[in-house]
Amino acid sequence: MKAEDYLPIAEHGLIGDLRTAALVGTDGRVDWFCAPRFDSPSVFASLLDAGKGGYWEIAPSCQIAKRHQFYFPDTNILVTRMLTEDGIVEIQDFMPVLRARDSEHRQRLVRRVVNVRGRMRMSVRVAPRMNYGRDRHTLTRVPDGVVFSGETLSLSVRSTVRLDVEGDDAYGEFELSERETALFVLEAAADGADFPEEAVGPEAAEVLFDATVAFWRRWLSQSGYTGRWREMVHRSALTLKLLTHEPTGAVIAAPTLGLPERIGGGRNWDYRYVWIRDAAFSLYALLRLGFTDEAEAFIGWLTERLRTATDRGAGPLRVMYSIDGDAHLPEEVLGHLEGYRGSYPVRTGNDASGQRQLDIYGELIDSIYLFNKHGGGISHEAWTDLCEILDWLMDNWDTADESIWETRAGRQHHTYSRLMCWVAVERMIRMARQRGLPGDLGRWTEVRDRIYHAVMSRGWDPVAHTFVQRLGAEPDGEVETILDASALLMPMVKFISPADQRFHSTVAAIRGSLVADSLVFRYDPAQAPDGLDGTEGTFSICSFWWVEALARSGDVEEARVALEKMFTYANHVGLYAEQIGMTGEHLGNFPQAFTHLALISSAINLDRAMG
Repeated sequence: MKAEDYLPIAEHGLIGDLRTAALVGTDGRVDWFCAPRFDSPSVFASLLDAGKGGYWEIAPSCQIAKRHQFYFPDTNILVTRMLTEDGIVEIQDFMPVLRARDSEHRQRLVRRVVNVRGRMRMSVRVAPRMNYGRDRHTLTRVPDGVVFSGETLSLSVRSTVRLDVEGDDAYGEFELSERETALFVLEAAADGADFPEEAVGPEAAEVLFDATVAFWRRWLSQSGYTGRWREMVHRSALTLKLLTHEPTGAVIAAPTLGLPERIGGGRNWDYRYVWIRDAAFSLYALLRLGFTDEAEAFIGWLTERLRTATDRGAGPLRVMYSIDGDAHLPEEVLGHLEGYRGSYPVRTGNDASGQRQLDIYGELIDSIYLFNKHGGGISHEAWTDLCEILDWLMDNWDTADESIWETRAGRQHHTYSRLMCWVAVERMIRMARQRGLPGDLGRWTEVRDRIYHAVMSRGWDPVAHTFVQRLGAEPDGEVETILDASALLMPMVKFISPADQRFHSTVAAIRGSLVADSLVFRYDPAQAPDGLDGTEGTFSICSFWWVEALARSGDVEEARVALEKMFTYANHVGLYAEQIGMTGEHLGNFPQAFTHLALISSAINLDRAMG
């Protein structure tokens, strides 16, 4: 397929029902949708192969002059408006969510087409391709629509307009006069479950719309944020909520797989899983805003992982899990898909799940510490499990790992991993003292101090005056001058004062090597080969870390300008991909939780710094 067959990654909005999500392009096409869960095989995946992936398109039959997309205020209901010479039409896309923890939830994707002005001829084509386009399906006409039946999943599409059958697809053409509406409702059913006999008519759709609006606004009203950047912070909060799997409490890293970190390159990964690191940071961001229910649900999910923690060579905890907590996520190449704009290979699963990443223990325990402080507190069983995990960490903190960036060039002694090991031990000491919990405080304190001195003596370059990516072999000995944006987190985790000259000089070094205007690279692959071919864009989370580092170190005006610049890189509905290219294009999986939680944190801390 040609590049023009693919919308830019940024030209999409996200909808969801707290179980799965869909991407809707500004052209009115649903080109990514997995059902019934985030990590289920795709139903629509033309985002990864315009010819074979499958899609659901609704569009005017005439030429479109302008396209606009926005969220219905304070909700995750997406509205796509198309302006033509014949009139104006809008498509309202949403997945109904009626109430929290709804045991009777029905998974539906509602598309309501409203003719705003003029007389519009429209066309619709529903072209699912089950199991990433690998499975065939049968197509059955029913009185008010069609049913697509696959091997493990069936889809019912009911509408107020006639749908005809053409090959494996359903299609239709219809005409709307001014203020007239057409309705389409897709419902997913797994493992041969039956669909309800009653169809969703216009009046019922209006009820679903109103109930979904009320759900999102009721949820958002819990936010305690009243700062300067309310719109961007609340959109990020709504996005993080969309990436929550409500039945389990899991928080996924992104709803997509295979979107490239460089167009045409091979850095294409599956992010539809629970990264301990990403979820822990998400917990931090939600707690800061006052969303304690989500934090409590995730702690419940996490407690199950702590209960089953066993050392399989990489440590007692895995880097990532499936929504259900499965740590076995082998990579598989979907060889029949060409990838977004030819970015091959397309992978499902993620072999990084078997890596050793020591930093996850710091991020995890820091999030539990915050929950213990601001939420409901942890149980005796969870504390006992944490103590056992900490015992393992204190025996293994000075070993090599792959660390935060999940490089595939072999294990190294990463400064950031040591930093977060320090955080893990330090937060356990705090919790024990604050709540009188049992623990070997003497040993914990001794190990904490050893880690501190290791970072300060082996992670510091005395010649370049900066913290570096990898530890030197000897205290105060020679180190490789490889910069890493993760050093920006040092004052954020209370390891070093933001006024410390070492941090100031590290900020200066990062500014000179990794910062391009407000955009920040995570490291330089030319200096530190990561075992992967090609280059990548700037890392969006690092760019928000940059804002927060500037604010904490006293450069408030520069931080404010950097934040405002970062806001210009958001897409039209306030969403961010994992990375931003040097021409401003979004790269990598989209939208990414990591980025949105960093936006929340940087905005809150810059607000505080500005008074």
